[in-house]
Amino acid sequence: MGPIDSADADERLQDVLREGVTAEDLPAVFPLLRGRSLLRAFSALFHGGEAQVLLRLLVLRTLGARAHAPEWTPSEIRDQLAFVEPVKLETVVQRLKEHELLTWDSETLRYRISPLGRKALASVATLLEFEHDDDDGLGYLTAQLAAGQAVGRLSADELGHLLSRLSELKEDFDRAVLSGSEHRIRRAAVRLDSVWSWVEKGTEVVSRIADSEELDPATHRLAQAVGRAQSALLRQAGIFQRELNKIDQHRVHLGRTGLSSSDLVAWLRSLTPEALAQHADEAHLLPLQPPLLQDQIALDVAEYELLERERAAAESTELPSAESTPSTADLPMDEDDLSPLLDWHGELAALHQPLELSDALRGDNYALSAYRLSLLGLLGDPESSALQGPTADLARLPLQLEIEPRLIDPGLAAIALVSAGRLHPPKDQPDA
Repeated sequence: MGPIDSADADERLQDVLREGVTAEDLPAVFPLLRGRSLLRAFSALFHGGEAQVLLRLLVLRTLGARAHAPEWTPSEIRDQLAFVEPVKLETVVQRLKEHELLTWDSETLRYRISPLGRKALASVATLLEFEHDDDDGLGYLTAQLAAGQAVGRLSADELGHLLSRLSELKEDFDRAVLSGSEHRIRRAAVRLDSVWSWVEKGTEVVSRIADSEELDPATHRLAQAVGRAQSALLRQAGIFQRELNKIDQHRVHLGRTGLSSSDLVAWLRSLTPEALAQHADEAHLLPLQPPLLQDQIALDVAEYELLERERAAAESTELPSAESTPSTADLPMDEDDLSPLLDWHGELAALHQPLELSDALRGDNYALSAYRLSLLGLLGDPESSALQGPTADLARLPLQLEIEPRLIDPGLAAIALVSAGRLHPPKDQPDA
C-alpha cells in the first residue's frame, strides 16, 4: 500500500465537493494541490498512533542529524538505532523510502535524506523549538515572517496569521480591562510582558516589509494592518497601568490602620481552607444579609482563590535534572507474533501454480489482508533480500507478482475492491 495516486486523490477530493464544483477552480484548494507532495510526506510521518509517529520522527531525525556523513548503510542504521526492535525499524525505513523521505543509492548501497525529507525535518525542528516558549504563538509566527522577508519570499498567509493572533490578544486584553478585575488585569499584564519582545521584533520586520516597493497593494495593506495591530498592543501596557492606578484610587482603607482591601485579600490568601471555613461559619453574625453582598465580585475572587492561584502555585517551570542514558537492557521490548508471516511464507513457498491476488490476500480480517498486501511489494526486492529475518526470507521467494490495471471485487467482507493480479511460481512465469 504505497503512496496515493494523484488521480485517486483528486477523485476522493471531488467526492466531498458539491455537484458542479471542481477542486481546481477553488482558490483555497489550489495551494494545497500544488503542495501535494509535501503534504503526503507529512501524512506518511504523522499517520497512525502516537508511538508510530514518534518512531518515524526518531528515525528520520537520527538519520538527518549526522551532517558530516549524511549517507547511511543499512548496518549503520541498525547500529545507531539498536534500541529499536529490528523488524519495526526495517518497516519504518521502508515506509520512509516508499514515501520519498529517504532515497536509496543503488551504486553506493546507502540511504540518504531526500530534499523532501529535509523540508519536513526543518519544519518539525522549527515547531519543536518554539513549543515551550510562553509567547502565545507570536514567536513562531514572527520568526516565519522574518525568515520569509529575509530571503525575499514573503507570504500573505503569514501576515494574515500574525494579524489574526495579534487581534486575538488585543481582544483578550480589552476584556480584562472591561472586567475591572485587578486580578485579571495583572494577569493580562504578565501575559503582555511574555510577548513584548516578539511584538517589538515583529514591528521591526513589518516596518521593513511595508517600506518595500515590490509588494503588491493587497499585501502592502495587510502589512500596514499588522503594524497598526502591533502598535495597539504596545500601547496596552499604559492602559493596564492606568486601570491599576484607578483601582488603587478606589481601594478601600480600613480606618486609620494603614490597611487596605488588598491587604485583607493577601491575609485571606494566607489562611488555610479550614480557617476560611471557620470564618464562613460565623457569616450569620454579620450585620449585612447575604443578598446585599456583591455576588459577582465574590465569585470572581473565589474563582481565583480556588482555581487560578492553585494552578499558578502548582505550575513547575524548573528544568528536569540530567539523567544518564538508559541501557537497551532496561527498555521494554515486546516480542511480535510472527506466526501470520511464517504461516503465509510456508503457503507461498509451497505454491506450484498461479494464485490469484484476491485469494492470496484472503484472511480472517482486514488487518491481516492489508498486512499481506504490504509484504507482497518486497518480493524480488534486492535490498530486502540482503537483510536477515522472516521478512527477508519472504522477499527471497522465487515468486513474481503480476498486477493488472483494473479493480475487482475480492468477495471479502472487509475489502470492497482490490487490484486484479496473481502470483506466479518459478515454473509458470508470465510472458514479457
